[in-house]
Amino acid sequence: MRSGRRIGAEDSATRNALLDAALQLLLEEGYASVTSRKVAGRAGLKPQLVHYYFRTMDDLFLALVRRGAALSLERQARALESPTPLRALWELSTDPAGTTLTTELFALANHRKAIRAELAAHAEEFRRLQRDALVAVLDSYGVDLGEVPPAVLPVLVTGLSQILVLEAALGMTTGHAELRELVESWIARYEPVSEQKPRARASRTARPGA
Repeated sequence: MRSGRRIGAEDSATRNALLDAALQLLLEEGYASVTSRKVAGRAGLKPQLVHYYFRTMDDLFLALVRRGAALSLERQARALESPTPLRALWELSTDPAGTTLTTELFALANHRKAIRAELAAHAEEFRRLQRDALVAVLDSYGVDLGEVPPAVLPVLVTGLSQILVLEAALGMTTGHAELRELVESWIARYEPVSEQKPRARASRTARPGA
């Protein structure tokens, strides 16, 4: 039976090369182009090696989702360690490559139940961690969150950043400069552009820029 067939090690350089090739195809041509033959060709390997490391193409896509989720968490952690975490998080959210990958995976998830469940689980966890991180950062800056439910914060960040990236990819830019300027002016209240080292955080009772 197929389930008893040996599968290559997860830390294999060949397996990672196949995942890198699949990711490139996904970003450049869309998820429909990610076939075992094209993945192998992009990686410079034989097609049968794809199914040596992944029983099915769904398994390959699941591996991409998991690897992408782990990378996203690492990047978010690094952003939060920045002297200017709000600015770093915004720049991370507006990274075109990240948005393109998310869009393609969401499109794929509409057709693959297993991918949908995995992607949703990782997305919920990422959003929960992002919410907690934003609340902690804003609270340390003395921002009053009484009028904004914490759960709304990551939805706002994700929504605004994805609109900017997706529309820009289509050639739509109306209102983009103004939106970026608005976000920048709000961030600058707490994290001035000239800031090069950790600033003294405001107390919880203070409200900078209020």
